[in-house]
Amino acid sequence: MTTTHLLPRANPESQGVDPAALTRLVERLDGIDDVHSLLVLRHGHVVAEAWWDPFTAAEPHKMFSVSKSVTATAVGLAVAEGLLDVDDRVLDLLPDDAPSDPGENLARMRVRDLLTMTSGHDADTMLFTLHDLHRPGGSWARDILAAPVPHEPGTRFVYNTGATYLVSAILHRLTGERMLDWLTPRLFAPLGIVGATWEQCPAGIDVGGYGLRLTTEQLAALGQLWLQRGRWEGRQLVPAAWVDEMTSAQVPNGPRDEPGEPGDWSQGYGFQFWRCRFGAYRADGAFGQFCVVWPEHDLVAVLTSGTARTAAELTAVLAELGPACSPAPAEVAVPASDGVPFAPPGLAVSWPRGAAGTPLGAMVEGAPFVLAPHAGDHLPGGSPDADPDTGDEADPDAAPGSPDDERAGAFLRWHAVAVHHAPDGIELRWTTEPDGPWHTVRCGVGRWTTGEVVLVDEPIRVAGAAAWTAPDTLLLRLLWQGTPFALDVTLRFGGDGEGRHVEVAVDQNVAFGPTALLRATGLGA
Repeated sequence: MTTTHLLPRANPESQGVDPAALTRLVERLDGIDDVHSLLVLRHGHVVAEAWWDPFTAAEPHKMFSVSKSVTATAVGLAVAEGLLDVDDRVLDLLPDDAPSDPGENLARMRVRDLLTMTSGHDADTMLFTLHDLHRPGGSWARDILAAPVPHEPGTRFVYNTGATYLVSAILHRLTGERMLDWLTPRLFAPLGIVGATWEQCPAGIDVGGYGLRLTTEQLAALGQLWLQRGRWEGRQLVPAAWVDEMTSAQVPNGPRDEPGEPGDWSQGYGFQFWRCRFGAYRADGAFGQFCVVWPEHDLVAVLTSGTARTAAELTAVLAELGPACSPAPAEVAVPASDGVPFAPPGLAVSWPRGAAGTPLGAMVEGAPFVLAPHAGDHLPGGSPDADPDTGDEADPDAAPGSPDDERAGAFLRWHAVAVHHAPDGIELRWTTEPDGPWHTVRCGVGRWTTGEVVLVDEPIRVAGAAAWTAPDTLLLRLLWQGTPFALDVTLRFGGDGEGRHVEVAVDQNVAFGPTALLRATGLGA
């Protein structure tokens, strides 16, 4: 697939970046499961790009709370057009969703308080939307505004995706358009961003605090715009003063870091941006979606991932890239000699290691194993707790009744499971009902194989790899493409004849709730 670049390329030396430091950075990231991509810009040029197979440059990725920073950028555009002021009262902007008898704190709440996560709530108010998550006619804004506001707005930092949703709802009401459509001519089109998508609530409002999908380079273009204080190719797309205010520390947010961690979650919070050490700032999404902007070094670094070790990722970026940059400003940087950035080959998300076959042979080949009834009915739907590494929200994508939960349920509520050895890999097959169709995911051995599986009447792109880690144990790893999520499916076979059985365990690499998704026993049919 041919990819059209949004940003110019250059070799690292031409932009004053030490390639040895880029090598060290990639080596450090490669030791953190599971990094998906890295893009580094210096002086507006891509000087490093890395893709961990099966993830590719052309593939949009789920950005989680990076979406918040784009929502804040939209607010700056609306302020510039005179549609609102950050000190406007929230209830004045959403009168149809206001409670009949709002309390004093709710009545005082301003747009500024939503942007700085100081709305006065005790917890993330998205929890109040769960009963309306996908119900036509429900109002998330009404649900959120009905939540208790025990603290004076502007006084207490509580990470709150519901606050960002209210911002999106305000913009929707003021502009008459969903935020994605309103932003396209003002922001995305001038940057060359095509094909961005944003999840919506049942009322058709972009959810704001999550749900944006972009490619890595599209996010890098946004990072470069922020670095350039809103200016792009001679046009001031976003007011420079707004970018300065949005990315500066507006409120204290610490201490939030785990003991022994370096402190990148307690450097202050702006308008939907996190401050970092060393004068950098970032857009930050769950499980390692980062856009780090470092004005001192005229540098942007973007990561997509599926890891809980987000502090280690951020530390690697700051530790390696800062010393790697020479002090030469952009105007005296040597022009690119060959236009080829640092691009290490052979990177891949880790796959199971082991054999392609098993001595068990016919006992497992194609034979169905029937699981106990409703084996997957206990599936966790996610947790309201914040992610401990990122402080990120309990994403409603992981909540009961969400699309991702439906897909997980369709995948894991197995009636029967079977394994087939094909010439080019190992196939995992399953059915969810006695007479239902068999679904198949093909897995490579010693490599990733990509394909599609239909879940809930929708084809989902998935990559698979598998290996026999012991004569009786098959490990299959499935990556949901464009997301942080991977499933490790362990099948341990035993018995013979009528006593044939399989122990099934399914675990997810990262989650807002439990990662152990399924434990079941299947009997040979």
